[in-house]
Amino acid sequence: MNMKKEVVIFLAEDDDGHSLLIKKNLKRAGVLNEIFYFRDGEEILNYIKNNREKLVNSNFSYLFLIDIRMPKVDGVEVLRQLKKDKDFHKMPVIMITTTDDPKEIALCHEIGCNNYITKPVDYDKFANAIQQLGLFLLITEIPEMII
Repeated sequence: MNMKKEVVIFLAEDDDGHSLLIKKNLKRAGVLNEIFYFRDGEEILNYIKNNREKLVNSNFSYLFLIDIRMPKVDGVEVLRQLKKDKDFHKMPVIMITTTDDPKEIALCHEIGCNNYITKPVDYDKFANAIQQLGLFLLITEIPEMII
């Protein structure tokens, strides 16, 4: 299954400007999938917990774009919980952050992230990086929810 309509994107990003830029540039790259937006890690984890049966029994697969620096629950903890969850551990998780700390990159990969993208500070470079991500997602194979 590739990035067609069957894949729903969960975006957890506490910066509204960054989330708008991500959604706009994914669309610009041709990624027209439904995007659920969460403002912090606690919000996305609660959504999954409260909608687990509906999510698991749907015909959709999920892709997670998770910012690391978020209030309440950070992205690393969201990643940890997703990767130890029997229903969601196979779903791809891409960390998106301003931090390029090698220790943090290594930790996220050790926990199980599929990719780690550093947000450039410059607006145009950030927009371009997200468009490149969108092009990458168009050719990415996403596992089905069937466990």
